[in-house]
Amino acid sequence: MTLTTIARVVDGHLADVLDPEATITEPAAFDSREAVPGSLFLALQGEHADGHTFAEAAVNKGATAALVTRSVGVPAIVVDDVLDAFGRLGQYLLHTAFNRAKVVAITGSAGKTSTKDFIAQVLPGSVVATPQSFNNGIGLPLTITMATAATDFLVLEMGARHIGDIAELTRIAPPDISVITNVGTAHVGEFGGRENIAQAKGEIVEALREGGLAVLNADDPFVRAMDQRTAGRVVTYGLAEDAVVRATDIAIDEHGQASYTLTTPEGSARVHLQFLGDVQIPNSLAAAAVAREAGLDVTQIAARLSEALPQSRWRMETTTRADGVTIVNDAYNANPDSMRHSLNALASMTKGQDQRSVAVLGGMNELGDDARTAHEDIGRYAAGLGLDQIILVGGDEAGWMQEGVRKAGGTAVHLPDQETALELLNTILQPGDVALLKASRGNQLQQLADALLKPTPPAAG
Repeated sequence: MTLTTIARVVDGHLADVLDPEATITEPAAFDSREAVPGSLFLALQGEHADGHTFAEAAVNKGATAALVTRSVGVPAIVVDDVLDAFGRLGQYLLHTAFNRAKVVAITGSAGKTSTKDFIAQVLPGSVVATPQSFNNGIGLPLTITMATAATDFLVLEMGARHIGDIAELTRIAPPDISVITNVGTAHVGEFGGRENIAQAKGEIVEALREGGLAVLNADDPFVRAMDQRTAGRVVTYGLAEDAVVRATDIAIDEHGQASYTLTTPEGSARVHLQFLGDVQIPNSLAAAAVAREAGLDVTQIAARLSEALPQSRWRMETTTRADGVTIVNDAYNANPDSMRHSLNALASMTKGQDQRSVAVLGGMNELGDDARTAHEDIGRYAAGLGLDQIILVGGDEAGWMQEGVRKAGGTAVHLPDQETALELLNTILQPGDVALLKASRGNQLQQLADALLKPTPPAAG
């Protein structure tokens, strides 16, 4: 698109532009370090930095122009609101240059990213999917700019912190297929209850295009009830006997990976997942339902699910060190549901093996008034799994989990920070041990995971 056309689409005007017919040929960038020749730089106002101060650096790296709210001395399209204008640009691209692409929209309290990774690898043809967890008003149109005229499917993860957020995202990208993984307790403190979370997540099926498909988790009553909120067709998935796409004969191997028989109305086939944990079963079933809609048969779907690999960092990211210690980095985020699933995976990886299980847990954020009870419950749950070592890192939240462990008759070590946790772990971890690190993103526990993967310096003396 030329700068002139973009300015018209976003209701902006050009500033400091020598060639109005210069074109944008590459995906947009909101980090000046990622600008490339032909890209459009988004000068976003962040909490700690103003993107306008980096516009010159982005243009020096090759960006054709910047999208700004004021002139910055380099070629730019000036608009009233960068984020709103970028959303309009994404909407325009989807309805014009990329209108052959089917939009698969995914939301849920947990499992969105893993489900997105499954779907992106199972679908046939040319697929563009949300990178990492870019699932908000910036990330969604950014993903759209990664498409081409040959893209068959756009797989878009959609997040929400308030009622109305997903409705706004679907206004930019109306879905042909909507997938809801679950309604859990993530962000429950902001939403004020699971009913409000359900209200927000259900916006994704209300926005289906005519003839669209809602893919609903049959095992979650909040999600299952959303069949009343859509005019589209409905396909259910899960472990329930009446689910259209379901898993039977489930087994978990010594690596914590699940296998099952994928059962559909058209037939069945065996699946062995490369992802870690039984939580990946419903995520893969959602992908199977989407692939079935795309025309793949059950054998093809099972084969593609079995070949799919984790694509996103810090989500059950498993690395075995040279000394035989396995580090499972699941520190991207946490809520009570995902905590239990990750702890189950840890227990299954060491059950019946000559290996020790070590859970390193930090706090869960945004739980509101339920925070203390939720953390104590996780402590009780961890204690009940018979793990060999429970290490809790941080302040009050870690203390609440320790109290839960104690009430369940177990023991746990409570440490104030990552430095002391690293010292302890470097002392106690032995070859064959499996250590899980899990906490909400704000705790930055992935830093501890990274430190554990670095060679330990030799002792002095």
